[in-house]
Amino acid sequence: MPAYVLVDAEVYDHETADRYRVLAEESIARYGGRYLIQGTVPEAAEGGWPAGRVVTTLEFPDMARLREWHTSPEYARAAAVRAGAIDVRMLFAEGTPA
Repeated sequence: MPAYVLVDAEVYDHETADRYRVLAEESIARYGGRYLIQGTVPEAAEGGWPAGRVVTTLEFPDMARLREWHTSPEYARAAAVRAGAIDVRMLFAEGTPA
C-alpha cells in the first residue's frame, strides 16, 4: 500500500533551500519515492493558510520504504543542509486501497 509524506514548509534562505532540494530529490528517488506536489503555495479553500508556506507531497511504495528513506544517511545529509534555512513540518500517512 502506498505511503505519503506531507510537508508544510517555510523557506528562509532560498540559496540553501536549492542545495537541500538537490540532495533531497536524489535521496527520495534512491528509495523509490516520487514527488506528487513540489513546493507549491496552496490555495486555501476552507480555513486559512499562513502566507509564505508551501506544501510538498511525496509518494513511496509503502511505509517501510518511506521510513527507510527518512532514516537514511542520504536524507540525513539533506536535512543537515536544510537546518536553519527551511522550517519544516512533516507527516507520514498510509494510503488506502482504491
